[in-house]
Amino acid sequence: MLRPFVAAAALAACVAPAFAVDITGAGATFPYPVYAKWADAYKKETGVSLNYQSIGSGGGIKQISAKTVDFGASDMPLKPEELEKSGLLQFPTVIGGDVPVVNLKGVATEELRLTGEVLADIYLGKVTKWNDAAIAKLNTGVQLPATAISVVHRSDGSGTTFIWTNYLSKLSADWKAKVGEGTAVNWPTGVGGKGNEGVASYVQRIDGAIGYVEYAYAKQNRMAVALVKNREGEYVAPNAKSFQAAAAGADWKASPGMYLILTAAPGKGAWPIAGATFILMHKVQEKPENAREVLKFFNWAYDKGDSLAEQLDYVPMPDGVVKLIQASWKSQLKDPGGKPIY
Repeated sequence: MLRPFVAAAALAACVAPAFAVDITGAGATFPYPVYAKWADAYKKETGVSLNYQSIGSGGGIKQISAKTVDFGASDMPLKPEELEKSGLLQFPTVIGGDVPVVNLKGVATEELRLTGEVLADIYLGKVTKWNDAAIAKLNTGVQLPATAISVVHRSDGSGTTFIWTNYLSKLSADWKAKVGEGTAVNWPTGVGGKGNEGVASYVQRIDGAIGYVEYAYAKQNRMAVALVKNREGEYVAPNAKSFQAAAAGADWKASPGMYLILTAAPGKGAWPIAGATFILMHKVQEKPENAREVLKFFNWAYDKGDSLAEQLDYVPMPDGVVKLIQASWKSQLKDPGGKPIY
């Protein structure tokens, strides 16, 4: 997997014709694989390039706040009051999932079973060996080594971290009290990697490591993933089907500012660490032409990009949600004179 700065360069490598307005965005690494696929296909069809910097959700929020990019991207949705204060609009693009990835000799992918409570205790530094009784109890018949657990987490401000820590906070009162949730937290233990790419790299190199990445990174790097117990008591594997099950009950219409978190969602077969990823744009657009190009790109993605998203096991937004998003564009995005952009 490319490093974030290389990834951004790769997306920007093709220069669009002089008459085209290229698009700039920055933020979440969680959706980078699908944005890269969309950008390549869109460039071939329209000649318009997307320069997307995969720098983490925290960086994306900072850059859109500073108006240095046409759009920001974050896996942590901003609350309605935060959007209002900053003059921002947000909308979701796809749904995916955080997955625990491990490097454990003799243990195959989808063989290890974990719960939110045990994951929290591992990340709190309370469970330190792979053959600890808390893990062994969940994995009867699995030969667990006495290897020390090496915890890997994100070092940068990250929406992937927000989804992970939000989930741990829901399942562990101890985690909620001592660490809590956010794009960046004070980690009790472990080593930090930059981006999903950095975490994946550490886990692949360290025997006994555990980390969390967006599913596309685990799949592309052929990493071993763990099953996780959901609200229905099932140990489920991360994949498009379990992400769809987690997204099935999402009520976007009843969510002001499209603020919706999907962790620990109810439903048979639901993956418990799912989340949507979001785009942030200023409601008053100082560069209307750039804003129109951004909306054209995401309109194209909603219309023609579903199959590309599904190839990477992201869940596309349902048609009804897309209509809600387009309605928000019409009503909220204006040029400095108050004229609608879309």
